[in-house]
Amino acid sequence: MSTVANYLDRILDPLAECFTPQVARRLAQLTADSQTQEHLDIFASKANEGQLSADEDAEYKQAIDAIDMVAILQAKARAYLRQHS
Repeated sequence: MSTVANYLDRILDPLAECFTPQVARRLAQLTADSQTQEHLDIFASKANEGQLSADEDAEYKQAIDAIDMVAILQAKARAYLRQHS
């Protein structure tokens, strides 16, 4: 396990211990709203073409970091739901 993953687990596991079935289900089903998704799709397209400005690149990287964190929490929510079904 990488050091980053280890730290994330140590930070996020106590949060996951606060899940209730309702909270875990809601978290597992979260998706970006259409406006946010459209904005991210534009950034992704521009990034693939090497056309992001420095500000856009910073914003896109920040969004990716947030998405990664939500994805980890969603995985923990799904694991909770499997264990408590």
